[in-house]
Amino acid sequence: MKVVVALPDGSTHEVPVRPGASVMESMRTAGLPIRAECGGAMACATCHVHVDPAWIERVGRARGEEIDLLDMSDYRTEDSRLCCQIRPGPALDGVRVELQLDAYEG
Repeated sequence: MKVVVALPDGSTHEVPVRPGASVMESMRTAGLPIRAECGGAMACATCHVHVDPAWIERVGRARGEEIDLLDMSDYRTEDSRLCCQIRPGPALDGVRVELQLDAYEG
């Protein structure tokens, strides 16, 4: 499985995803410049991505506490998610996300 990640610098990367791993964990393993300060504990919003609109219904929209954390971002949109909360399965193979400036460590 893979996820396609666009970075704010304009580059795009195909990132392999191992079973059970989140998009955030996969981005870190691939060496992409994601802040992800809480390490996936959903205690910050430093793994903020926009999910490609063609994929958002399959991925699902943010809910509850995730929305509260995303509300702190100047870059939040209807398609915003914390990528620590996205765990791709076969139906999400090739999902496209765009890392936001508030989560970019570059």
